[in-house]
Amino acid sequence: QVHLVESGGGSVQAGASLRLSCAASGRSIGMNGMAWFRQAPGKERTFVATINWSGEEIKYADSVTGRFTISRDNAKNTVYLQMNSLKPEDTAVYYCAVDRFGMMETSRQAYTYWGQGTQVTVSS
Repeated sequence: QVHLVESGGGSVQAGASLRLSCAASGRSIGMNGMAWFRQAPGKERTFVATINWSGEEIKYADSVTGRFTISRDNAKNTVYLQMNSLKPEDTAVYYCAVDRFGMMETSRQAYTYWGQGTQVTVSS
């Protein structure tokens, strides 16, 4: 079992930056791909970014490419999401999850052990 805890969310103005963290406990995630998803009020949970176990392969949603950076520190069992140039449309609860199959898919069904989420609110 893996327990994931997201943190680092907050309320910011458009153009600001935030750094989200996803700390894992229970076992190492060092050999697992990881991903960030987000869910805006009344909308489905959507893919944001994914990173493979080594950090050498990364994929982003088009909407965040160039603004967000996913990274990981396997020694700390933690995954990060650096979010720059935030926009009001980035407002959502952000979740991290473990890649079930290591295929770096964008579908939420490919992921498991979801955290409780951290709220990000961006005002204009």
